[in-house]
Amino acid sequence: MRAHTAETRDSLTPATALQILKDGNDRFRANLRANRNLLQQVNETREGQWPFAAILSCIDSRTSAELIFDQGLGDVFSVRIAGNFLNEDILGSLEFACHVAGAKIIVVLGHSKCGAIKGACDGVELGHLTGLLAKIRPSVSAVVHPSDPEKRTSENPAFVEGVAWENVRRQVASIPERSAVLRALKESGRIEIVGGVYDIDTGAVEFLEA
Repeated sequence: MRAHTAETRDSLTPATALQILKDGNDRFRANLRANRNLLQQVNETREGQWPFAAILSCIDSRTSAELIFDQGLGDVFSVRIAGNFLNEDILGSLEFACHVAGAKIIVVLGHSKCGAIKGACDGVELGHLTGLLAKIRPSVSAVVHPSDPEKRTSENPAFVEGVAWENVRRQVASIPERSAVLRALKESGRIEIVGGVYDIDTGAVEFLEA
């Protein structure tokens, strides 16, 4: 499989870009890989890159987007931060990826058993991590069940999963709200913005319904 060119990338719609990612995750779960020569892709991307997707995911070592979606060099922009949340720099990176470089889809990818989500649930405070987790806590507050404070901690797997999904939903909604550039691209049909959660137990990505 060759690296994308401007022509192959531009031939994709947001829907086909999403399907490519879904198909790649199916291969990953089946322990299969597309037949690609990575050294050849190094050579093919020396003069430029034409990624078709931008993926905002967590820094967790188990959640490499390129591996999870079975993609090669030059296929995706990978933006990673603990807790997969937005800030101004990440929004700027996504604007570059889509408006300047032509990516067709943005995926906000959370994952199960996320340490940042657990830290936000527990109110952890530690150096600069304190401010980072504060950006996730609105998602903790938005999950109203269970109401018992003793069950609203990292010791409750269902609560942690609920916050992870809520965090993804909030980031997906925030992208067009906070970026006029990306909102215009989405409204014109040039890009789509979707969310999903990766299950570290199974390797499967479940996407939010549109």
